This record gives sequence, C-alpha cells and structure tokens, in this order.
Amino acid sequence: MKSRNPLWVKVVSVLAIVFGGITLISGGSVLFVESARQGAGAYVPFVVWFNFIAGLGYIVAGAGIWGLKKWSGPLSIFLAASTLLVFFALGIHIAGGGGYEMRTVAAMTLRFFVWAAISYYVCGLIGCGRKPATT
Repeated sequence: MKSRNPLWVKVVSVLAIVFGGITLISGGSVLFVESARQGAGAYVPFVVWFNFIAGLGYIVAGAGIWGLKKWSGPLSIFLAASTLLVFFALGIHIAGGGGYEMRTVAAMTLRFFVWAAISYYVCGLIGCGRKPATT
C-alpha cells in the first residue's frame, strides 16, 4: 500500500521528532540531573528551559508535518521565531557579562537554522496563510 506522504515529508517529520527527542534529553538532563548540570559548565538557565519546552514543540510539529496538518506550518514558524528571540536574549545576556558556553551559541544557531528551513519547507508544502506551492 502506497503512503499518501512523499518520502521527503517523512524525512522532515522524523528529523523534527528526533531533534525534539534529543533536545528533551539534553535539556532535561541539565535541568534535572545534578551530574549533567555540573558537566554543562556555564549554562544559561532560561535558554535550557526554553530548549527543553521547545523540544516538546519539535515533536508535536514533526507529528503534524507527518500528517500534513495545516497547523504544523505556523507551529514551525513559531518555533523558529521564538528560538531567534531567545537567541537574541542570550546575546543580551552575553553582552551584559553573563556566563555562557560557546556550545550554547552553536546549538542555538543550529536550532534556528533547522527550524527556519523546516518552516520554509512546510510552508511551501501546505501554505502557512497563503496559497500552497504547486508541484
């Protein structure tokens, strides 16, 4: 039986879900496991909390993309935009002399670009408030 979802929809969906799972595990371990917290160095609590909560959103968005749900596009845009806002707040934190790890900056860069790309892809697929692209 042939699936109604093209392979690339499945790939993006699984990427989003796996990304969300990894985010939940990494953020959750820093938040809730003392040894992980100590190993995290100069972590920034508001960034870790945001990423932990966003990880749930990544999983939900991935499931929505799999099902070609109309809400998955706006959710993907929200995830990209909110990541950018938290990244901006991290920049203010750093500029103010707050402690941080370079891996946090790298991870936030990756998170933003992944969700910007997913948003672009999903909105091209389902529309996101405009007429969907024809293929």
